[in-house]
Amino acid sequence: MLEARSVALVGASGREGSLGARMIAEVARSPARPRTYLVNPRYTEIDGARCLPALTDLPEPVDLVLLAVPDSALEEQLAAAARAHARSAVIFGNAFDLPGTSGLRERLAAIARDAGMAVCGAGCMGFVNMARGLRAIGYVEPDLLPGSAALITHSGSVFSALLRARRGFGFSLAVSSGQELVTTAPAYAGYALDLAETRVLALVLEAIRDAPDLRAALARAQAADVPVVLLSVGGSDTGRALVSAHSGALAAADGAWEALAAAYGVHRVRDLAELADTLELFCVNRRWAGRRCAAPSEATGTGIATVHDSGLERAHVADLAAELGVPFARLGPHTADRLAAALDPGLTPANPLDVWGSGRDTDPLFAECLSALADDPAVAAVALAVDLVPELDGDDSYPRAVLAAAAGTPKPVAVLAGLPAAVDPAAAARLRAAGLPVLEGTRSGLLALRHLLDHAQPRQLPSIPRTPKIAEPRASRWTRLLTRPPSALGAAVQFDLLRDYGIPAVRVRAAGTRAQALAAAAGIGYPVVLKTDEPRIAHKSDVGGVRLGLGDPGAAGAAYDDLAARLGPRVLVCQTAAPGTELALGIVRDAALGPLLVISAGGVFIEIFSERAVLLPPVTRSQARATLARLRVAAVLAGARGQPAADLDAVADAIAALSRLACDLGDALDALDINPLICGPSGAVAADVLVVPRTLPDCPR
Repeated sequence: MLEARSVALVGASGREGSLGARMIAEVARSPARPRTYLVNPRYTEIDGARCLPALTDLPEPVDLVLLAVPDSALEEQLAAAARAHARSAVIFGNAFDLPGTSGLRERLAAIARDAGMAVCGAGCMGFVNMARGLRAIGYVEPDLLPGSAALITHSGSVFSALLRARRGFGFSLAVSSGQELVTTAPAYAGYALDLAETRVLALVLEAIRDAPDLRAALARAQAADVPVVLLSVGGSDTGRALVSAHSGALAAADGAWEALAAAYGVHRVRDLAELADTLELFCVNRRWAGRRCAAPSEATGTGIATVHDSGLERAHVADLAAELGVPFARLGPHTADRLAAALDPGLTPANPLDVWGSGRDTDPLFAECLSALADDPAVAAVALAVDLVPELDGDDSYPRAVLAAAAGTPKPVAVLAGLPAAVDPAAAARLRAAGLPVLEGTRSGLLALRHLLDHAQPRQLPSIPRTPKIAEPRASRWTRLLTRPPSALGAAVQFDLLRDYGIPAVRVRAAGTRAQALAAAAGIGYPVVLKTDEPRIAHKSDVGGVRLGLGDPGAAGAAYDDLAARLGPRVLVCQTAAPGTELALGIVRDAALGPLLVISAGGVFIEIFSERAVLLPPVTRSQARATLARLRVAAVLAGARGQPAADLDAVADAIAALSRLACDLGDALDALDINPLICGPSGAVAADVLVVPRTLPDCPR
């Protein structure tokens, strides 16, 4: 499909402005000059080219069929393409069902799969393979220069916008994949990674289709050091129906995308402006020209440096950088001395740097300051943060200064423009032609620089999920238990599950009478905790179903009487855990990716503080430590306000153990919550657990 040497254009038309006419014109612009056949029974020729009445009249089985026909004709024409042994097709139409009918898209997919055909669409704009010189689109798009970015998007609008962006990057491949009835984004990504021209992969996706192949493609990109930039929309439906599990609610927004990004070092962007700036920064750099990989990991230093011509804009950039988590490099004394020698009196040699004083010698002054910053070992990338407006007197000092500085350093050098509408197109084009990115927006540009810094950090290749062997006793035993009726999985058994997988948990005993509760408390040892154990109550604290610090039989008996009267006789008697910071750990099942791990602040604050991390298992101990460090609760775990620090190794061990449980039993679980996991100097212990076995269509619960 992507390298077709013969193409049939079904629905070819001589009517100016029609889809059929545009399709002819666009395919004719293909540098590869594929053999092209026009197909439409209404014409015998179009602009002097012969037009065949049907696909059965083709002189050869073609590599690719473009279907510019109404939805009502799609099934007939795709079937005809299959009978003609066409190898692939592009379906421009949305494949809507006719009134009173259903299942058109499923039937189209079945036709193609039975014939072994690749299909782009339906509801797409086609593709442009710049690396191989093929335009398979039915919409007028500009001439494109070959480049290093591969774009795969579910959106035709985004496809067209990025092809027309006039930014400092070109494409090796651009695909508007639409509904992906047959061929999905991972297949295009895998093809793009096989192209020597591809150095950056851009994905704009609304759903995860073919999750195993997507993970394989992302793993390939990470191993090859090809940055992947992802704009996702819609998020995952994970856990929205799991009203009984906190972890599902926390992961619901876009937990699947977050987990994928964390596992494979994917750079997530939030809008098209950040996408364009990030692509330009990764693609347009002199060090990477002609390279297989962008290799930003070669950059030295840990922070950025910026040069400004305005004190207020310098402060504005500093504020935004602090908000976005973009670090400025700490300059060494030699750099400070060098800057001080160049600056006007009264200006401070600092980072970010305000250079504007008397306005003298703009070109050499800015060039020297940029060069001094680039030479500092702590600086990873340098940006000239100016508005780059058209100068009415024709002054080109800023472009000359940044070009001069870039010539003397291998580090990334960029222009960070604050107001895209004010950027001088001629100056921007000049810089981009020289391989210097022009980032069009303060926020989006700073985020792009953060992606560059993040990519330079050492990354651990993701582990391969392990599949439990049926003979593995622990996994087999718990899988059988999880598929039994819910009554077989009482609260005490759920604590046993945690302990069996190496997650420390408080001692618990179930009781159904006052006498049993007091006997259990005596056996565990006072003080104890009493919790309602009624199956209908998932969140015990919400209904006043937890009584803490019961120090003697009198207190325990009174607490039991209260719980039994209000909520029911079944209770769980629990050991009192030592005080510590409360976390919540969870497993939630995503429809595409399977089990995900969720980590957040715990206790009653789990839904108030919405910050969480979502990870793809398996998760190692070191990955767990790194994830904890990224959360705000890390400061509390470290011992805030004189409180004792938690044993972070023990917490990480608990997370890794839960990951092993997810790998073994994920197919049998819809969700699992540990809330709270109490983390203190002596370790981490689970004080409560909720297990939600997976509900299958043939196994009603």
